[in-house]
Amino acid sequence: MLLPKFEYDEPRSIEEACETLRTFGETVKPLAGGTDLMVNMKKGVVRPSRVLSLKKLKTCNRIEKLDATIRIGACTLVAELIQNQVIADTLPALQAGAKALGSPLIRNLATIGGNICSARPAADLPPALLVYGARVVLHSQQGPRTVLLKDFFKGPGQTVLRGDELLTAIELDRPPANSGAGYLNLGIRKVQDIDIINGAAYLALNPRDGTIEKVRVALGAVAPTPIRASLAEQALQGQKPSQDLFVQAGQAAQQDCTPITDFRGGAAYRKAMTSVLVRRVLETALKQIEK
Repeated sequence: MLLPKFEYDEPRSIEEACETLRTFGETVKPLAGGTDLMVNMKKGVVRPSRVLSLKKLKTCNRIEKLDATIRIGACTLVAELIQNQVIADTLPALQAGAKALGSPLIRNLATIGGNICSARPAADLPPALLVYGARVVLHSQQGPRTVLLKDFFKGPGQTVLRGDELLTAIELDRPPANSGAGYLNLGIRKVQDIDIINGAAYLALNPRDGTIEKVRVALGAVAPTPIRASLAEQALQGQKPSQDLFVQAGQAAQQDCTPITDFRGGAAYRKAMTSVLVRRVLETALKQIEK
């Protein structure tokens, strides 16, 4: 299949990119890695008259370790999330999500911003980002605005991103020393497959009594958007970590999801696996704390 004809822009600043978005509106599509956009253009799913390359936006290609936060440029390659030492040392669940995404070829092209903006319910990176309390920075000609990632998704393929806005960065608070996080996914194959279910968990323990001071559990492929499992979090909050507690949290997480049946798996199977996956990511998070 051939690509349709289109105009090609290559802005050198965020301001220039936002000007193009404002001028051409819905007829322009941003291009980062292109792993989704190029396929959809060939299939005729989208037909932009203009493509806006983000390759030369240098501020969108950096991973920065600041005093209290980590800032990841939206055009950062998934492969870089795996290789970067800051990510490995401080955000291991995000690194695990990146390792689970596609094949090496895809990871060398795909970007973190593209994975978020595709708003796929089964995307690998959002659950890990959600448990780290990630925020996304959206730029327009009026300037930047920051949105919690949990408020960014509206439905399959739908976000709060306006037609004149560009996602430029993801910001995360640096986790404290007494914390850990984990990510897991379940698919028919290990690579190049859409997950049947995926999820992540984050735990921070009270250094005085070892109880769970802060907890976040996130799930993908079990609802129209990546979700926080609030009932599982409530079961864990203020408790001392244990195998039995993690089993209870997994059972509670089943009530947080509304999965569908498709050719990859049935709704009942997805619910059953939710319980298992939540228990395992909680165990991973606790092991990180105990290292």
